[in-house]
Amino acid sequence: MSRAAAIARIGEHFDSGGFFADLARRVAIHTESQRADRRDELHRYLAAEMAPGFEALGFTCRTFDNPIERGGPFLVAERREGDDLPTVMGYGHGDVVLGYDEQWREGLDPWALTKRGERWYGRGTADNKGQHSINLAAMGAVLAARGSLGFNAVVLIETGEEAGSPGLREFCDAERERFAADVFIASDGPRLAPDRPTIFLGSRGTFSFDLTVDLREGGHHSGNWGGLLANPGIILAHAIASLTTASGEILIPEWRPAAIPNSVRHAVAGLDIDGGENAPEIDPHWGEPGLSAAEKVFAWNSFEVLAFKTGNPDNPANAVPPRATAHCGIRWVPPCDVDSFMPALRRFLDERGFSMVEITPEVDYMMATRLDPDHPWVQWAVRSIDATTGQQTAVLPNLGGSLPNDVFSELLGLPTIWVPHSYASCSQHAPNEHILEATTRQALELMTGLYWDLGESGTPTG
Repeated sequence: MSRAAAIARIGEHFDSGGFFADLARRVAIHTESQRADRRDELHRYLAAEMAPGFEALGFTCRTFDNPIERGGPFLVAERREGDDLPTVMGYGHGDVVLGYDEQWREGLDPWALTKRGERWYGRGTADNKGQHSINLAAMGAVLAARGSLGFNAVVLIETGEEAGSPGLREFCDAERERFAADVFIASDGPRLAPDRPTIFLGSRGTFSFDLTVDLREGGHHSGNWGGLLANPGIILAHAIASLTTASGEILIPEWRPAAIPNSVRHAVAGLDIDGGENAPEIDPHWGEPGLSAAEKVFAWNSFEVLAFKTGNPDNPANAVPPRATAHCGIRWVPPCDVDSFMPALRRFLDERGFSMVEITPEVDYMMATRLDPDHPWVQWAVRSIDATTGQQTAVLPNLGGSLPNDVFSELLGLPTIWVPHSYASCSQHAPNEHILEATTRQALELMTGLYWDLGESGTPTG
């Protein structure tokens, strides 16, 4: 049978309701990794859903305990067809964020897949059950049409991504031989626009820290002491304001990329960011001057104040507060040196008279990664997706958000290609999470074409 026949087969699977039924079973499992009482559900997702799904396609499956006690289990599914064939590593995560059951719209349940118009609602539809279910179904369509994949596949499903992927690095390090591959292809995150096929090649890193001004014990009446006591909220506000211009341009040199590589600038040229319906309106004046919106989010760093507290915001008192604190974050791109961020901040604040500001960095952070857009595997993937969709694929050098991609790109040394099947306004991590019907159908088709082409000649070597 042909590539076209395989794509037609996956379309029939979608139109018949088969894919909806598969995803509905998976959404129904309460895999909230941030809840300790859901560990049995994490195991059930792998044993009752993922393993049978892969085994039906001739994969050998094995479940592994996490090397870190608080981490969830891993499933590794393998299908080896020949030593002379290319090998692809896949990935997905079966865990989800908290359901927030009471906050969903009337008639919606986070644990029941519900179709309303073109939207399919349910926890995990976008992040990530829907996305790895698409890839599994696409491999099934190729097998049904060809009788073989035509490549070797090893797929890792973890159950702790929403809790920071505890143990993922340690597990992959211990299983390096098992995950030896020519390329990494997986799906997570949003497309550039709902109707625009997209790939991204890494992710911005994320680094969080607290800034605190703690001057004294207790508050003091602002009538008796106002104008005599230093106000920590004002001091901290001025300290934070010194880090950027009034329009958000970063002023600490070590927090700024030296330049945007030409291949990256070329890849994002002309890309329009479209979060779909209900997306916020972009503020064109904000951020690094002279950059396009795509360059700002895919090729540059950003600094954000995520929370700021002084006094008692819920019940303000007429008192000079003793303390102020802010929770801040940096999103950063390669090749910036994350180890320089906090020393540079300390010097910058001290030089401006803010030595009283305490800096407390978070221990865990995600590294920035990026595969060059000119890499042969990238060009191959773009040709395949373009051929299936008849559209020009958007190539993002990295996602604006963060993923544990460095485990695959740096630790395992794989070229990483992510093919997202969701969109930016999907309400992932919030009530009313959903995927779009048209986007999902197209995603099934383009992944079927991609896996078909992996089994043909012409894949990159070396």
